[in-house]
Amino acid sequence: MENIKVVEIKEDIASRNNEQAQSIKDELKRKKVFFLNVMSSPGSGKTTLIVNLVNRLKNDYRIGVIEADIDSDVDAHTVAEKTGVKTVQIHTAGACHLTCQMANESLSALGIDGLDFVILENIGNLVCPAEFDTGASANLVILSVPEGDDKPLKYPLMFEVATAVAITKTDVLPIFDFSFENIENNLRIRNPHAPIFYTSALKDDGIDALETYLRGEIAKAIKD
Repeated sequence: MENIKVVEIKEDIASRNNEQAQSIKDELKRKKVFFLNVMSSPGSGKTTLIVNLVNRLKNDYRIGVIEADIDSDVDAHTVAEKTGVKTVQIHTAGACHLTCQMANESLSALGIDGLDFVILENIGNLVCPAEFDTGASANLVILSVPEGDDKPLKYPLMFEVATAVAITKTDVLPIFDFSFENIENNLRIRNPHAPIFYTSALKDDGIDALETYLRGEIAKAIKD
């Protein structure tokens, strides 16, 4: 047993990732770019919400979008066709999340010079993406009404790392057992400070408040 060496691989990888992530943050700050990492489970409405927000903001800010998927370029085509902004598709070759190295390569592929706002749509997953800092300025976590209001209790890290939370698909609220009171109570157990936005991209409800929040964050990044 004396010849066995135990290596804490996950801790080592996370440590190196965090160091690289800070370098990305420093570079983005220097170039005055606000970088938003959007995370959620599959089917929560990430792409639909992103398209809505980009179309609201693109006349005032120079925007780029990074779409991350295990395979396919469906979402990148959707964003590009419906918004007209610069978009790149990243394939992770089976990985269920983006590391900061992947994010850095994505930013290089997109080209951030001349941009004010970059949106990364991370892999649809409530576990792995939360474990790796992408170097983003902020993390927007999306939870759809059909998923249930207990998810902050079941996937704690995702909601702990959230800078803001958007509840989507509120138009189907009458069909599902979902309580605004419960989601707020459950979220506050994990995260006392992240603002919560209740939205329906389909009905264009509640998007104004999220848009206003993002305008404020972009403005701060540009000013700093």
